[in-house]
This record gives sequence, structure tokens and C-alpha cells, in this order.
Amino acid sequence: MSVISDTGAGRERGPGAQVPAADNTLRMLRYLAGRPAPVAASAIARDLALPRSTVYHLLTTLAEHGFVLHLAEERRWGLGTSAFELAGGYARQQPLARLGRPLVAALSDRLGESAHLAVMSGGDVLYIVEERAPRRPALVTDVGVRLPAHLTASGRAMLAALPREQVRALYPSASAFPDRTGLGPRTPRELREVLRTVRERGYATEDSEVADGLRSVGAVVRDHAAWPVAAVAVTWADPELDGGVLAAAVRDTASVLQARLRR
Repeated sequence: MSVISDTGAGRERGPGAQVPAADNTLRMLRYLAGRPAPVAASAIARDLALPRSTVYHLLTTLAEHGFVLHLAEERRWGLGTSAFELAGGYARQQPLARLGRPLVAALSDRLGESAHLAVMSGGDVLYIVEERAPRRPALVTDVGVRLPAHLTASGRAMLAALPREQVRALYPSASAFPDRTGLGPRTPRELREVLRTVRERGYATEDSEVADGLRSVGAVVRDHAAWPVAAVAVTWADPELDGGVLAAAVRDTASVLQARLRR
């Protein structure tokens, strides 16, 4: 049986897909996932050898469900937050929590502070591993707890690794910034500055923005496609602790987890 090359999607496919719309939708999502930046609909149609009308219809439907994002001013399309949540869902159910748990436990033991592993879920972080250090303050984080991503070190580490268009979609205006302690970014401009600092440092921090008197440092974990699937973080209360030392340990743990995920 002959095969047809799936141009731009990196695989081969049979000529008689039983559900063409589903097949084309999945091809488009895979294509967008492999691109470093949003692309024009005409490029999708050309590279996947699809009629433009089909591409526009499918993109419109995907956008309604949050799987793609339309940048109207640039006339380009990219992956939306629902696609990101699917990736995070797989990671939660399979290798991420399993591989991350012993590493997070070792990090907590090494530093004597509480450590955790989180994934993005829309505009929140969702904690999937939590290791509480003995005789340390109680935390608001726990497995299954959600917190606003823009306020947490874990969330900022992942947001800084997302394409800027994705961040813009998550935080289009000041109304998208819930508050906990009166601290933290409250506008898209303020968030951009926070994330710029994260990219420069290579890790994220927060100080009393989630809970008074507690501070955290977090580092991103990327998958094979360099997509931010998770973040490792440590939370502590003692203001005398050297945050730089903690940041180095967190980055080391994130790097080990990232390497194990890519095997």
C-alpha cells in the first residue's frame, strides 16, 4: 500500500483516513506544536497540502475550544492553553510525578526546606508533588492545590518559558490578575517585567506574594520540544537564608528531572 508524505508534520499517513476532519485536526495541532512561533493559516494549508477553507474552519473550531490562539494583528495562529493543559495532563498521569517525587524529596532533605513540583493549568499552577520539611511553617501548597501562576515562583518559571503570545492570551488585561497578599504584578506590563527578570536569571522568585512571610524560588522543566511542562520550587521562611544557594539547588534538580524526562 502506498503512503502519502505528511509535509511539515514529520510523519507518514495512509491515504484513506476514516475520519478526515479528525485526521486533519490532529495534523494541524502537531504542525503548530513543532513550530517555534505562530504561523499564518496560508502556511498551514501549504505545508499540510490542505484547502484553505478547511484550514480556516478547523482553526476557528479549535480556537473556540482554546486549542489554538489567533493573533489577529499578526494574522497568525499558535497553540492555545487547552493544548498546553493536555500536555500537562499527560505529564501528571505518567512520568512527571513518578520521576519527580524522589528528586523533590531529595531536594527537601538536602536543603531542610519544603519543596514541590507543579504544572500549569490555564492561568494557575497545579501542585502534583509536595515534600514538607519537618519543623517548617505550614504552606498553602499541597498536592491538588491550585494557585495563580503569576504570583508563584513555579508559575513564573513556566510563564517565562512560554511564547509571549501564550502569556498574552492568559493575561490580556488587569482583570486577569487575582491577588492574595496585595503584592505581585497587576497588569500585563508589570508581568512582562517580572518574566524578563526570570529569563535573565534563569530562575523565578516570589516574596510574600502567596503567603505573608514565605518566599520561594522555582526553575522550569522542559520536555523534548523545549516546552515548559513543570517547575521545581522550594519555599522557606527564614530571611537569612541565601536565596542564591537555594536557587542553584532548585535549578540542579529541575535539570536532572528534565534529563530523565527526555530519555
